[in-house]
Amino acid sequence: LSLYSSPARETKYVENPKTELEEGVSRLRHVMEPYTAWSLVSGFFSEGYEFLQKPPAGFYPRLGLISFAGIIGLFLARGSKIKKLVYPAALMGIGTSMYYPQQAVAIAKVAGTQLYDWSLQGYIAVEALWKDN
Repeated sequence: LSLYSSPARETKYVENPKTELEEGVSRLRHVMEPYTAWSLVSGFFSEGYEFLQKPPAGFYPRLGLISFAGIIGLFLARGSKIKKLVYPAALMGIGTSMYYPQQAVAIAKVAGTQLYDWSLQGYIAVEALWKDN
């Protein structure tokens, strides 16, 4: 460019078109807006912020171990999409149960009861289909 000439006077700002990712994030924000407004009104985020400012002793090391277990699960889950869901969740569950055994037992009891109920309902449905045929 010459130092003595001026740029064209008819310059015009053109905004870049939005990408699919930007459009998706925009739609997600619009869908989630009522829920975020509710959580701000109810004080959910302020309580969480206060908790993270003054966490109980050993909270961050526990969080780090549970998160690391999830990442290891992602690395081990090569191949199918089912593995990518099951391995991280299972390893994070094992890590969590090491630090919170009483809560893990309570959750296991509830989950076991629900699993038994679902299997019983499935058995009844299959039995009804079998008898109809």
